[in-house]
Amino acid sequence: MEITAAMVKELRERTGVGMMECKKALVATQGNIDEAIKVLREKGLTAAAKKAGRITAEGRIESYIHGAGRIGVLVEVNCETDFVAKTDEYREFCRDIAMQIAASKPEYVSREEVPAEVIEKEKSILRVQALNEGKPEKIVERMVEGRIEKFYKEFCLLEQPFIKNPDITVQQLLHEKISKVGENIGIRRFVRYELGEGIEKKQDNFAQEVMSQVKNA
Repeated sequence: MEITAAMVKELRERTGVGMMECKKALVATQGNIDEAIKVLREKGLTAAAKKAGRITAEGRIESYIHGAGRIGVLVEVNCETDFVAKTDEYREFCRDIAMQIAASKPEYVSREEVPAEVIEKEKSILRVQALNEGKPEKIVERMVEGRIEKFYKEFCLLEQPFIKNPDITVQQLLHEKISKVGENIGIRRFVRYELGEGIEKKQDNFAQEVMSQVKNA
């Protein structure tokens, strides 16, 4: 069954859950909105959505330095109360997010942060690539949209596979934590430094090194 934009919009309006999660739920339930709501509730996403509008003025700024100071990350993760911010579970979550940024090198927190001009430039490049591959013009736009989704998954933190469990995204991990602690949590901003970045040099696989450290932690 084709999942239409109208169906995704209706489910989003009824649950408050993000469009991508709504679409996944509809696909899994073959377009049955009531069953899709059940799926989202079972994942704890509706509870997380209800908390999404609550103010998050507390939290912590987490730092992570990889190896001998070759990669450094600062990330601000907000929550509602100082009580939650001081818990070991919250600190572990912030640490995981900092390590995620070090390993996966996102450029934005979410797709909403990606400037429109960046997307248009990327689409222009992808259109030329598709045409150079000999694809018919009538399907080029669909191909471009599909490849833009891959762009989001690569460069947007919330859409990346979680390094400790690639079966879920960082967004899903975030929703799990929100449901568990009972407060809204938001990843506000981050900065990532890489030693010698921008200077021509031998490229090492920093992501693999970070993952190795995660496994040995």
